[in-house]
Amino acid sequence: MGRINEQLYLLSNPMRLLEADIIANRSIDWLSQAERDLEQAEDSRLAKRHEWACFAAHQAAEKAVKALHLSFGQEAWGHVVARLLKELPLVVPEELVERARVLDCFYIPTRYPNSHPEGPPFEHYGKLQSDEAIIYASSIIEFVRSEMAR
Repeated sequence: MGRINEQLYLLSNPMRLLEADIIANRSIDWLSQAERDLEQAEDSRLAKRHEWACFAAHQAAEKAVKALHLSFGQEAWGHVVARLLKELPLVVPEELVERARVLDCFYIPTRYPNSHPEGPPFEHYGKLQSDEAIIYASSIIEFVRSEMAR
């Protein structure tokens, strides 16, 4: 359903309009939590807990993109940030989608030992990965902020 048709549908159905307003109003909460998750990523990097920095960066990006979905009055499900970006009703720069693909690789393997052939996750992540994850998540959050400000 296109944005215009969706708006017409909402206007013709007052209950859905109220639900859409409630959903959209929570977008600020999701963005605020995304920003806090990014702070956690930075703190984890400084503490040399690079696996947690990578995971927190992924979470920051995911929550930011979900905030943008909510600002359009739509809910988004799942944890694949690249897919969530592509499902937005606007043009997303391909570079952001590529960055999201990198972050998506940090969702499970950063936390579970059986995601790697051997060793605990913390042995597989270092400063290089956490620096990149934080930069990529920051760029996605900045994109979301600018789109929500429109």
